[in-house]
Amino acid sequence: MDRTALGVRFLLVVPPLAGHVRPLRAVASVLSARGHEVAWCGPVPELSTLVDGRVFPAGDSAPFSLALRPPGLRGFAALKYLWESYLVPLADAMVPGVAAAVAAFEPDVVIVDQQAMAGALVAARCGLPWATSASTSTELADPLGALPKIASWVTELQAGLRARHGVLLGDLRFSPHLVLAFTTRALAGESRLAVPVSYVGPALPAASGAWSSVDDRPLVVVTLGTSNAAAGTRFLAESVDALAGMPGVQGLVVDPTGELVSENVLLARRIPQVAVFERAAVVVCHGGHNTVCEALSAGVPLVVAPIRDDQSMLAQQVVTAAAGVRIRFDRAKAADIREAIESAPQYAPGAARIRESFEAAGGAEEAATHLESLG
Repeated sequence: MDRTALGVRFLLVVPPLAGHVRPLRAVASVLSARGHEVAWCGPVPELSTLVDGRVFPAGDSAPFSLALRPPGLRGFAALKYLWESYLVPLADAMVPGVAAAVAAFEPDVVIVDQQAMAGALVAARCGLPWATSASTSTELADPLGALPKIASWVTELQAGLRARHGVLLGDLRFSPHLVLAFTTRALAGESRLAVPVSYVGPALPAASGAWSSVDDRPLVVVTLGTSNAAAGTRFLAESVDALAGMPGVQGLVVDPTGELVSENVLLARRIPQVAVFERAAVVVCHGGHNTVCEALSAGVPLVVAPIRDDQSMLAQQVVTAAAGVRIRFDRAKAADIREAIESAPQYAPGAARIRESFEAAGGAEEAATHLESLG
């Protein structure tokens, strides 16, 4: 069979994290529709539940479950855990499977999530062009630039990782060929990286799932994403109390545990988030990249209560863009949350500006076009 007739072969290397896989699912769909071959590689069985299509296993996802992360980690402790107990061990564990996938699938281009550095290691070792998928924008601003000791520590960890796998390549988080940023300059600001960065905007799934409100009051949604159930109990309970004292709005709190009880506030274990946000007036969230982008794609102002990792920087992006307000996750009481919700509508113009920037960026279609240039 003529290989060229099949288009380009793209191998997507990802961690077992829904938020990191989600934008690439939309991109993979576009690539497939354009006649290219697409395959996935990552830890199983988790990856097999997150994607459709051909999956090459790269390690066991069980040791890298987010449920294993201590819920109280903050600041440098959270960063230390992320690198020493997650990113580096995940890369070491995935390399054999990624190498086997490259040998079997023979990709023309490898697409590597920033937290799946094994993809960069194997692509560099095999001389394949590869692109970085920056599912969150915070690394683009070089957040450790003002923290030289921590930056040096991260550099040393990467140096050890590269040495173990025989690679001389520099920073594994940033491809020298292409970095796909699933955001816009209007929200994230200009990149400080010395590599090509393409701001393609969010690659969001189509709105799906049925959801209907019970009345015509403005809808306020509170959600802390899919991985913060243990850490979020107190904040969600305070949010229920806040909304119960706001008869002028309809409150909806996403409680994955199902433990909360309220007669005046709607409770749900999960929601069709894109569809619900299209009807929302305000979204209260933790600052996860996908949640922030899904809300702003609908032009909805935000109340952001960052918990850990990159969420603090994303919260600052929202504030700088005048698209929402920030509150303290660990200290906010019902009165604080209520006050923030009441102030949020004034940020609707800023949220609308970000929505316009997202619409102009091109999303999954634009990302696919950039990736085709590497094939």
